[in-house]
Amino acid sequence: MSDLTLVIGNKAYSSWSLRPWLALKQAGLPFREILVPLRQPDTKERVLAHSPSGKVPCLLHGNRTIWDSLAICEYVAELDPAAGLWPDDAHARAVARSVSAEMHAGFAGLRGNMPMDLKADHPGEGRTPESEADIARVIALWTETRRRFGQNGPFLFGRFTIADAMFAPVVTRFTTYDVTVDETVRAYMDTVLALPAMRDWIAAAKAEEWVIAP
Repeated sequence: MSDLTLVIGNKAYSSWSLRPWLALKQAGLPFREILVPLRQPDTKERVLAHSPSGKVPCLLHGNRTIWDSLAICEYVAELDPAAGLWPDDAHARAVARSVSAEMHAGFAGLRGNMPMDLKADHPGEGRTPESEADIARVIALWTETRRRFGQNGPFLFGRFTIADAMFAPVVTRFTTYDVTVDETVRAYMDTVLALPAMRDWIAAAKAEEWVIAP
């Protein structure tokens, strides 16, 4: 499976790119990266050379093209079932898919007002009624999921799953914007941030030359 190539945007800002990148890393699948800087005059043209949607991320696998973060994560899970990117239990797996889909489709207030930024700290910024409601929902979701399904490990469903990949950018947002959380949520955030792959992504993000104003 060494012919996998993931097309991504800036690591400092592209939350959608982080999700499948982290899933691939946690699955242990080798892949190449093509990084296309965002918000440049030629960004759209360069992305369209790989992705029919004109957006990142996009996974290239031989003659196959898979776009959209969640679709790529699903594809990776099917490529390597032994990686366990979904829970084994049917109920837990259904809930993991539900929370992943909720992250994929929702939380517009959080996305719009508190975008991912790994090059700077913005404590207290971006707080609106909409983003505060999203923060409360994320905290409740993490807390409840850990309580119900996290007995066998430190991630949302015990071991690392796609659900954790989908929420990894939110972990960075809570850090960047200094969101107050309790011990349970802090422990989960620390677990995600301690992943070697997350450390590598964040280090690369901080080293990038591009700066995009919020």
